[in-house]
This record gives sequence, C-alpha cells and structure tokens, in this order.
Amino acid sequence: MMLEVRLHGRGGQGVVSAARLIAEAAILEGKYVQAFPEFGAERSGAPIAAYARLSDEPIEIHSFIYSPDMVVVVDRSMAALKSTVSGLARTGSFLSNFEGSPADLRAKLGLEEGVKAYCIDATGIALKTLGKDIPNTPMLGALVKATGIVSIESMRKVLGERFKGNVGAGNAEALRLGYEGVKSG
Repeated sequence: MMLEVRLHGRGGQGVVSAARLIAEAAILEGKYVQAFPEFGAERSGAPIAAYARLSDEPIEIHSFIYSPDMVVVVDRSMAALKSTVSGLARTGSFLSNFEGSPADLRAKLGLEEGVKAYCIDATGIALKTLGKDIPNTPMLGALVKATGIVSIESMRKVLGERFKGNVGAGNAEALRLGYEGVKSG
C-alpha cells in the first residue's frame, strides 16, 4: 500500500518538518519513503506545501504528488480554502486545522461524498502545549490516527529523538492530544 500526502501551511509552522518526521517514523517501521518541500521565496508566513510518499514496497515514482490520497492543512487560515482540495483523490481524506466540525468543513469545501473529512484545533493544542502557534505536531498525531500509516509509538520515538527537554515534553503532549482529539465525519 502506498499513501501520498500533501501538506499545506505557512513558512515557520513546521510543514516541511512534519513531512520529514512522518517519513522518519515510516522508516522505523521498514517502509519506503520520500519527503520533499515545494515553496518559492523562503520567508516566514509565506504559503508552502510539502509532500510525503509512504509505501510498503519500493517507490518507483519520482515526481510531485498530483493526486494525493491525503491532504493535510496545517495553517488555520487556510483551513477551508478550496484550492487546498485540488487534485485530492475521490476516495481520499482531508485533514484540517479547523475549529468547527467535520460536517462544517465538508460543507465549506464542497467535498465529494467519497472523501473523508477530519479536523482538529491544532492551533489551540499548540498554544496550550508549546506556547507557540506551531501546529505541526498535533497535526501529525491526527494524521497518524486518521491513516494508521505508522504507529503512534514510532511517531513518539522520532519526536523524542528530535526534541529534548521541555520542548520534547510539549511536543509529546501535542502529539498525544492531536491523536486523541481528531474528529472525523
């Protein structure tokens, strides 16, 4: 099974790091991966996208992801932008940093019936656990729960290797709350 993920956000929110972290967790589980960013001028706050391909088999594709199985919107201000849905597979999934319900998100975006909608208040979780609006870690928890592509234990291990001390503890809690708090509909 291969899962192609496109992540949307803004520079400084950890979107590129999120793609890399999910890839690192997949490597721990013996999966094949690709993770890469797409952005123009490198500046904080600019819209960016990052991609991850995760597979149980070697990956022969070496291109951008044009029809992702999963779209993840990390930035709350982009949560209901219809452009983020572009190319989403008809039976794909859409996960957004969104305070409303999955039904509200589905209505705002006009998601097709076969698309699964997931949402979580990742900004609220990040502010509570990290004291900053860097919502990538709760979004990773939600992504792991929504897809099951890697285990929460592998994701915890990767985060624990990357972040130490209080930052590590805050990220561990953000991951847990993201995993436990994601809503689907």
